[in-house]
Amino acid sequence: MSRVPARVSQVSAPVTALGPGRRLGVWFQGCALACPGCMSRHTWDPAGGRELTADRFAELWRQALADGVDGLTVSGGEPLEQPAALAELLAAADRERRSAGVEADLLVYTGWELADATADPATADALARADAVITGRYLAGQPTDLVWRGSANQRIVPLSALGERRYAPHLERRTDRPDLQVRVTDGELRIIGVPRPGDLGRIERELRERGVTVRETTWRP
Repeated sequence: MSRVPARVSQVSAPVTALGPGRRLGVWFQGCALACPGCMSRHTWDPAGGRELTADRFAELWRQALADGVDGLTVSGGEPLEQPAALAELLAAADRERRSAGVEADLLVYTGWELADATADPATADALARADAVITGRYLAGQPTDLVWRGSANQRIVPLSALGERRYAPHLERRTDRPDLQVRVTDGELRIIGVPRPGDLGRIERELRERGVTVRETTWRP
């Protein structure tokens, strides 16, 4: 049994907008960084979301691997605010991929800089099995067209041989427009990906023009 369940906002698959290929996405709940302009303010409250044990995650990941996913993306919120839970989740992901004989990479988004994360034993241990991280706070005043990143200060850092193979082609890769996924579940419209400045407002306006009422959004106070 897992000892430290993660507090998560969402688990979703397949995710194609946050890393290479088709992925399982896990969004951790709770973020003290509270970056201005963040599109996911609903993930800030550490008491929100729901519990996800490593055992339950392993079941979801095992099924995702059987369905042919290429990797796992952990975002948030801020995953490093739950280092023990993140360590257990990534350890379970590593065990399952090895058992399945699948080369599926493990990617973690964090607002921390890598030097700060690795200087703390707890967060360094949490990232020990990650193949790559995307680091740095979201800075709304530094927009970028770098893939999978919201601001120009953010960096993709490979941490393993698999991470080097998967992410080396994307370190400085740029795109004309971001890859966004839109899903509707139980009356909620979820946007997955890293939008450019103004994208969310345009989506909201287009929905209203089509008669869809948007009662509240996650990107405004």
